Amino acid sequence: MDNMKVLFLLPYPTGRAPSQRFRVEQLLPLLDNAGINYTLQPFISRATWNVLYNGGATFKKIIGVLNGYVKRVVVVLFEAKKYDYIFIHREAAPIGPPIIEWYVAKILKKNIIYDFDDAIWIPNTSTQNMIANAFKAFWKVAYICKWSKSILAGNNYLCEFARKNSPANIVRMPTVVDTVNRYNILKQHHNDKIVIGWTGSHSTLKYLDLIIPVLQKLQQEVDFTFLVIADKKPELSLNNVEFLPWNATTEIQDLLHIDIGVMPLVQDLWSEGKCGFKLIQYLALGIPAVADPVGVNKEIVENGINGYLCITQVEWFESLKKLIIDRDLRRRCGQNGRDKIIKSYSITSNADAFLSVFK
Repeated sequence: MDNMKVLFLLPYPTGRAPSQRFRVEQLLPLLDNAGINYTLQPFISRATWNVLYNGGATFKKIIGVLNGYVKRVVVVLFEAKKYDYIFIHREAAPIGPPIIEWYVAKILKKNIIYDFDDAIWIPNTSTQNMIANAFKAFWKVAYICKWSKSILAGNNYLCEFARKNSPANIVRMPTVVDTVNRYNILKQHHNDKIVIGWTGSHSTLKYLDLIIPVLQKLQQEVDFTFLVIADKKPELSLNNVEFLPWNATTEIQDLLHIDIGVMPLVQDLWSEGKCGFKLIQYLALGIPAVADPVGVNKEIVENGINGYLCITQVEWFESLKKLIIDRDLRRRCGQNGRDKIIKSYSITSNADAFLSVFK
């Protein structure tokens, strides 16, 4: 692998988007150790990122996207030919057909490594950017798969989509955490007042509505705080709600405030493509998890071992109450969860899978 050169075409500025941070950026030391040279080329600038998912600022968003296109075209036309592999995370450009991917594959004849961790061929645009929805070209995902030499997909559902559309080397690569250097603390579970917590982005806050009735009923019987860690403060009809703005610097310590992590989810095709990263974060720190049995959640959470899978509101209520009142159960589930993450969802356990696409 010595002297190999890889160009990463990334959608976001570094250090911002969870998918890019955990599926690309934190894995770069593996390439360093393997003697692989690489260059990162984000599409969106930091300034554009700061307004992209907020309402308004339409002109700034348009200018930011146009600037991203100019930079991307320049890089592909004049720099890409120097590289052995072109690594594309999610897409080379946020809107429009896959012209850049086509040019890289068909004109430059370069090997594309394609990585995705959501069912991004299914429309799921936020309400703040409905105009962009008309130009997203969700259909392009199948073509990018077809033109790729190797594909890293976050779960079996995503792998199956890639397999139907591509003869490429398909590698199942879950979204992982660094259990050695970052997620290396085990929750001690000594709090008297329990904190039930949720972490995620603004686009997934809507799923909390699914368990609000459960939490309301639960607060009538036991005392707990509900903590939300996100990039946007939600309005929740609950008592004892706390909010922490997501911060990369304090991410681990903020998560450690949580005694029980939750991941409510609806059963649909978009959810089937999700990689259960909230659960991976909770369990990596020894925090038991309660979730809907949707998609990969059924693989991550082992019922009664490291948390609970709940279909009905009664099951949600009983599982949360059981964990609230039983400290030893929280500790036991937390330790089992951390053991599972180290074995199956850590950088160490997935390093070979990631490096295999660069051969």
